[in-house]
Amino acid sequence: MKTYSFEKQEVWILTKKLTVFVYSITKPFPEDERFGLISQMRRAAISVCSNFAEGNAKKSGKEKARYTEISYCSLMELLNQAIISHELKYLEDNALMKMRKMIDEIANKSTKLKDYQLTLP
Repeated sequence: MKTYSFEKQEVWILTKKLTVFVYSITKPFPEDERFGLISQMRRAAISVCSNFAEGNAKKSGKEKARYTEISYCSLMELLNQAIISHELKYLEDNALMKMRKMIDEIANKSTKLKDYQLTLP
């Protein structure tokens, strides 16, 4: 089976782990949040991961950087939703801390990646 280049990128691997983590921590959320925070958090996490993959397939560095930027924006959306979930007592302290650590690492790496992509033709 062929492995695509995005599958080898450290940032994508981290975003995939974050996505799986988000799915696991939102399982115990109240049922009435199924179309609210659960859906929003999962969609934001998928967006982070998917935009890295999609951007990797673009031809120019500027296009790649744009998708990295979109991914970063979704990452911040996800953090916002996690903070709100924590304040609503849906998310425990340790889950929020773990998620923030993952988000911080992805944010730092994606900023560096975007800067690099902007140097590409």
